[in-house]
Amino acid sequence: MASGSPHGAGVTRAGLGVSTPAKDDVKWDVTGKIPVSNNPAVCDAVCQIVHLAYPEVSVDPLKTAFQLHDRIYEGLHPDYHACETGYHDKRHVLDVTLAAARLLHGYEMIYRDSPKDRFGPDLMRVGILVALFHDVGYIRDKTDHSHVHGAQLTKTHVSRGADFLSGLLPLVGFDDYATIAHWLVHYTGYEIAPDNIPLDDTRLKRLGCLIGTADLIAQMSSDDYMEKCRDELYKEFEMAGATVTKTPDGGVKVIYGSAEELLEKTPAFMDKTLRDRLEGTFDGCYRFVEYHFGGRNPYMLAIEANRLKIQQEIKLEKPGH
Repeated sequence: MASGSPHGAGVTRAGLGVSTPAKDDVKWDVTGKIPVSNNPAVCDAVCQIVHLAYPEVSVDPLKTAFQLHDRIYEGLHPDYHACETGYHDKRHVLDVTLAAARLLHGYEMIYRDSPKDRFGPDLMRVGILVALFHDVGYIRDKTDHSHVHGAQLTKTHVSRGADFLSGLLPLVGFDDYATIAHWLVHYTGYEIAPDNIPLDDTRLKRLGCLIGTADLIAQMSSDDYMEKCRDELYKEFEMAGATVTKTPDGGVKVIYGSAEELLEKTPAFMDKTLRDRLEGTFDGCYRFVEYHFGGRNPYMLAIEANRLKIQQEIKLEKPGH
């Protein structure tokens, strides 16, 4: 995705081929049943969820998109470098996509008797596509000679992903939704405040909130969330220049002085995210997953377990323990 150009321009029908799954360590979803490090497994699970809501709808566009996703993230696509970011990696994106499908299924079933409120099969599939490529802006285009690592694209990755989606949607049969997808992905980032995203339809705003929710609950519930924050996220922030910020008087304020400091601040980040983002901005959309799980919410249970795990780790690392 070359800087300053429409990233979707690099996506061609010739690049939508099938790839070989990566031989990586198996990582599991929040239920311990779906290997979210395996693209085909997540694709199958997501397609099954779509058919729970809409049994007759085609999932071929999703299968095509998953194949493209695997080629890009594994470095098998001729136009892109492989994923280089250890926190915003393939496992994270697949985990988010699975969470989005589950949230969408819950929402559609709750509003199944209300056509004016439910998304319908097209928007459900568009929401899944946006989730699948929400972090593609971290992937470097091979024509980009200004950056040496994907983490350097942190501050613009959402806009880059939006441009990519604008080019992708017509290739998989959703021409009419390209502009919508372009704006929906901004609910996963902070480049544009949600209130300023130019989507006027109430359903589209809800869809954006749902996608943003999937991004947050998937990462914070991951069984290696603590390790990825400490060992990978700090590295990304450092390469992006996001460990410091400029003060109004021209000085520099340190946000995270070390990986340990980032981890120490993570429980407060989790609490703030739950209060301000999940409950506030996104209006409690995480509850829609409870229909899918028969009243349970394994994501929120895992998030609380991770918060306690991190607090315990911080306590053990302090002098005297």
